[in-house]
Amino acid sequence: MRKRPERDPQGGRLTVLGEPAWRTVCVYVVLVLAGAGVGWLVGFLADWLVTLPWAPLQGPARLVASIPAPGLPAAGSVAGLALGLVAQHEQLVLRLSSDRVVLTRKGREQEFSHDVIATVFRDGKQLVLLGHEGGELTRQECDLDVGRVADAFTEHGYVWADDDPHKDEFRRWVPDTPGLPMGANAILKARQESLEKKSPSDDDVRELREELARLGVVVRDEKRRQYWRKFREAGPAVE
Repeated sequence: MRKRPERDPQGGRLTVLGEPAWRTVCVYVVLVLAGAGVGWLVGFLADWLVTLPWAPLQGPARLVASIPAPGLPAAGSVAGLALGLVAQHEQLVLRLSSDRVVLTRKGREQEFSHDVIATVFRDGKQLVLLGHEGGELTRQECDLDVGRVADAFTEHGYVWADDDPHKDEFRRWVPDTPGLPMGANAILKARQESLEKKSPSDDDVRELREELARLGVVVRDEKRRQYWRKFREAGPAVE
C-alpha cells in the first residue's frame, strides 16, 4: 500500500493511500498471462474436438478452430487486461488532510470535511466514517492495511476507533419490526430482496442504505442478514 505525502490545494499536508504500484502491475501481469493461457487452452480443445466425430458442439468447435493461432491467446490477454482495469477501478483510494477526507472508488468520489467526522473505524473489510449524530457518513470496501489507515487518520487529527462504538445498539431486522421510522420496513424489505439475489447489485444496496440514513437508520450486513439501529428520531415510528 502506498502512503504518499503531498500537498492539498489549500497548502496543507496530504496523505494518499492506495494499492502500491508494484501490486497493481503484478495483478495486470497475472491476469494477462492467465487470459492468454485460457485462450490457448480453448484453441487446443477446439482442435481436439473437431477430430472426434462423436463429440458434441462440433459447429462451435470448428468455428473456434478456424481462428488463426495467435487470435485466441491475444483475445484472452485483452480479456485479462480488462479484468485488471475493473479490479483497479474498484480499489479504494484515500486522500487525507487535516481539514478533509476524500474517498474514491468505482469512479465515485466522496468528500467530507474534518468537522463533520466524529469517528473512523474498520468493520470487517469496510471502512466506516461516523458523523456526530451517530449516523454513518459512508461505508466503503477497503482492502488497505488497517494499521497504515489508522495511523494516517490519527496523524491528521481524526478519532480512530478499534471497533464500532455503537455495535451493541444493533438489532437484527425481521419483516415488520416495530420501532422503526415510517417507511423503513419497506426499504429494508427491498434491500433484503436485493441482498438475497445470486449477484446482488452494489448500487441498489448502497442507494437503499442511503435512503435508510435519511430516515435516521443505520444498517449493517452480516452473511446477507441485516442489523439496524436508529441514530436520531425522524418522523413517527411504527408500533
